Amino acid sequence: MIPELLEIPALHAAFAAGLTPAALVDSLYDRIEAWPDKAVFITLVPREDARAVAQGMDMSLPLAGMPFVVKDNIDVAGMPTTAACPDFAYIPKVDATVVARLRAAGAILLGKANLDQFATGLNGTRSPYGAPRSVFNADYISGGSSSGSAVAVAAGLAAFALGTDTAGSGRVPAACNNIVGLKPSIGLIPATGVVPACKSLDCVAVFANSAADAMAVLQAAQGYDAADAYSRPVQTVTLPTTPRLGVLAARDRDFAGDAAAAALYQAAVRQAAALGWVVQEIDYAPFRNIAALLYGGAYVAERLAAVKPFYDVHAASFEPTVREIIGGAERYSAADAFTDIYKVQALRHAALAELARVDALLLPTAPTIFTVAQMQEQPIAHNATLGLYTNFVNLLDLVAIALPAGFRSTGLPFGVSLIGPAFSEASLAGYTSTLHQALGAGAGVRRASPRSGFSQPEPEEVMLVVAGAHLSGMVLNHELINLGARLVSATSTAPDYKLYALPTTPPKPGLARSPGFMGAGIAVEVWALTPEAFGWFVAALPAPMGIGRVSLADGTVHPGFLCEAYALAGATDITAHGGWRAYLKSQQSIA
Repeated sequence: MIPELLEIPALHAAFAAGLTPAALVDSLYDRIEAWPDKAVFITLVPREDARAVAQGMDMSLPLAGMPFVVKDNIDVAGMPTTAACPDFAYIPKVDATVVARLRAAGAILLGKANLDQFATGLNGTRSPYGAPRSVFNADYISGGSSSGSAVAVAAGLAAFALGTDTAGSGRVPAACNNIVGLKPSIGLIPATGVVPACKSLDCVAVFANSAADAMAVLQAAQGYDAADAYSRPVQTVTLPTTPRLGVLAARDRDFAGDAAAAALYQAAVRQAAALGWVVQEIDYAPFRNIAALLYGGAYVAERLAAVKPFYDVHAASFEPTVREIIGGAERYSAADAFTDIYKVQALRHAALAELARVDALLLPTAPTIFTVAQMQEQPIAHNATLGLYTNFVNLLDLVAIALPAGFRSTGLPFGVSLIGPAFSEASLAGYTSTLHQALGAGAGVRRASPRSGFSQPEPEEVMLVVAGAHLSGMVLNHELINLGARLVSATSTAPDYKLYALPTTPPKPGLARSPGFMGAGIAVEVWALTPEAFGWFVAALPAPMGIGRVSLADGTVHPGFLCEAYALAGATDITAHGGWRAYLKSQQSIA
């Protein structure tokens, strides 16, 4: 029996119970033929070819039998790549790297999906092959530019789909169709064999029913490819288990008059706080100003650069709005481009200062959703509205995951996005899985609840032993707090340590090991920091303090404050007090 929601673990279980990949393929082709929106696909793999792949499947592979579709700006050997422009079409001889990797992992390709032409748009209406519609109301846009890919997953026509994302094309369609959209770090999934929109910013995106599924696809697709100049090796940035989330202040909450969307965003913020996550407002101004530059300035010239040889000869072949956008780039000079690059760099400093205060952002994916008619009436203005909370992400080299966040009374879906630093995909997926479940919007047109979760990885941490002014409540403790450190325990050193009051004004503590001395140990605390925070902390440490190995009463050994020997000359031995806090208290009583 086919699961209600085409999740990867559920399909694996169905295969184990007797469903065959070939039977699944046949069922999905029946669904595709019955689905009323005929603009979802540009080209389908012949049913018999897909069934043949399914019948020969090696079921030990990680994505064995998983049906998927790809956006039609991604090469598939022997199938036309159109980028939604018939005159541009060509037939590649080899798969795009990402397609080859997914097929090698056992995934079964069903077809190539529609898109905004040359991936230029966030709405899904700019294609001569038709405008895919939201699975919840055919009057409304599907979102773009990865329109058909998102609809295929939301409609239950595929387990997952590939899109691309430059300005939000892997996220806005997820919000319009109640699914998860993962936009990974730039270069994590190679773009070899992908028709570029803005080559320096493009990402291959993943649509799925859950964060866990999106990560399963990412794990099969990611990895360095020397053929892609922007490819990067796999790295991991682990965020705290309990995150600090940056949210929009009231002054920055622009929902284009959509009161229902505003209420759903506030509900998502409240739910995040109810999970025990720290929610704090950020200044969105630098992000908004960066977002405006992606389409509103010389950056659009990169879109012209991507297709210029074809555009110079076939400008009439372009969809009118796409032609207006790409052709408009000709009015910018190289000097204009550098001017905008400098603007983004200046804004980057302000944006990164806001990001440094939090672990991730929780933003609306899109402010509202438009009807197809509204979109066609104001194609450029409404498209800019859709990108208000997405356009900045790739310019800042961030990761983003869009997730379902509820429904308006009209039955139309709303989504939010979690946004974090490059290579934080696993941590953001953990947050996404938890919040997705808590918000209860389900996935896809059936609104079924995903059964597979993705566990938040434990952050890599360094333990730091402190014995003086960095203890809880002491004058320098804020330095640890500001770096996101957490208190692990209050304990004591091994017996062979002494504590000194250094001859400074005011006195500073100095912890030193004294082999052969047998005391009661010195009161200390153990704090946990990320490796990055530990590096910052050590770099700022003034002499004569240093970091050495400190043995604790329980036999464990961790990095900790130790005083250089030369500074102990003239220092007062205060070991008898048992710790710095007790020593300071004794001095207060004397005073």
